[in-house]
Amino acid sequence: MKVSAVFKVRSPEIRALHLTWIAFFITFYVWFNMAPLASSMLKSVDWLTRDDIRLFAIANVALTIPARIIVGMALDRFGPRRVFSVLMVSMSIPALVFAFGNTMSQLLVSRLVLSSIGASFVVGIHMTALWFKPKDIGFAEGFYAGWGNFGSAAAAMTLPTIAITMFGGEDGWRWAIAQSAIVMAAYGVYYWFAITDGPDARAHRKPRKAMAMEVSTWGDMIKLIIWTIPLVGCLGILVWRIQNMGYMSVTAAVICYLIIVAVIIYQVVQILRVNVPILKKGVPEDDKYPFSSVAALNSTYFANFGAELAVVSMLPMFFEETWGLNAATAGMIAASFAFVNLVARPMGGLVSDRMGNRRFVMLSYMFGIGIGFVMMGLLNSSWPLVIAIAITIFTSFFVQGAEGATFGIIPSIKRRITGQISGMAGAYGNVGAVVYLTIFTFVTPTQFFYIIAGGAFLSWLICLIWLKEPEGAFDEEYYVSSVDRMIEEQELAKTQAKPQQG
Repeated sequence: MKVSAVFKVRSPEIRALHLTWIAFFITFYVWFNMAPLASSMLKSVDWLTRDDIRLFAIANVALTIPARIIVGMALDRFGPRRVFSVLMVSMSIPALVFAFGNTMSQLLVSRLVLSSIGASFVVGIHMTALWFKPKDIGFAEGFYAGWGNFGSAAAAMTLPTIAITMFGGEDGWRWAIAQSAIVMAAYGVYYWFAITDGPDARAHRKPRKAMAMEVSTWGDMIKLIIWTIPLVGCLGILVWRIQNMGYMSVTAAVICYLIIVAVIIYQVVQILRVNVPILKKGVPEDDKYPFSSVAALNSTYFANFGAELAVVSMLPMFFEETWGLNAATAGMIAASFAFVNLVARPMGGLVSDRMGNRRFVMLSYMFGIGIGFVMMGLLNSSWPLVIAIAITIFTSFFVQGAEGATFGIIPSIKRRITGQISGMAGAYGNVGAVVYLTIFTFVTPTQFFYIIAGGAFLSWLICLIWLKEPEGAFDEEYYVSSVDRMIEEQELAKTQAKPQQG
């Protein structure tokens, strides 16, 4: 697939790509619609404090992790068209409640529920995988994610202007947020009718069970349990932070910890319920896949997307304090880290497509991230500012290229459970952000850069040992196993039986 292909909008798959990245763009625009209007909120609402805003920021990512897991399961069962449309329409409700909320509880609860919209990323990943062939999937996924992620930057650039010039007054921020929510709901309805789950009905292959990921061996089941625990356990860090900020009593925190433990136990039980019968019966050789590759990609997204979210949060202050810049200039320079997304992420996928070895590309990008953050750790006020900016862009290029390369591999691991694998890897990106941002509260920026460089090198080592080159990663069509064919025949039999029953 050539870069110029994205302009061929009459092509069904290119049209699907554009429809899907726009949906992703809008959801991220809504997800990040609070931060650029935070100062307006403080001026407009006299009982809000800066600590309240910080609490809302935590709430804004709290449920993203479990939502990505749940949505990943829903994708494999219901298909991305339905899930994306329902997600956009339903999440417009908490966005509107937040826009016009007049109590602390209304704002906090609505922002907490709205954090689920971060799951939109994995929905589009699955939809894109249904439309594009294995040999083109890297660039297609990178283009989707790069332009969709830009929604957060677009919100920062446009919402303050919309609030001031289009609506104005003390409640201008409310109407600006409400407008974004209404646009998202309208696009959700349009998306339902404008797209299908792949070019034909056979593109969307369902797993046998959607409650937990299928594995191929007893050892893989143990690995799946081990890698599942941090996904929900990570929420304990958020509870600890909220309690430390004084918004939660010890009793409430203990209740939250018990709920987290209960959810983990429930997930482990589901893994056992789904996989024990399958493993006892035996998995055909042609249906097996290496869960170690999933684990390796979990680690890469932890190290690249987690680092991106964390660095974007601290970079403006780093430039401001290190080189004595004003806030506006530091913000513009720091924004270069996100702007690179538009090019670097599609390029990461494109390189993954062209090199003929997706594993080698993944390893190269992760090593580049490590080198980049080590160089950023060396920066101080004695370095020329222009060199610091160049190093920042260099690092961002590898970080976001690695994100593209990660999702260039995922659709080829196991087609039938792409949604679940995407959801798990995507959730690990948020786990990385929570872990890195928590660590940042205890260390200096220099130490922080070295720590995330260490995370990248550790992920590189994990990939070196565990990541395998997917079979058929550059074929014209996705690999179909005997179990895939059996499930397809069962689905077809059910469809044919329905009219007779009626």
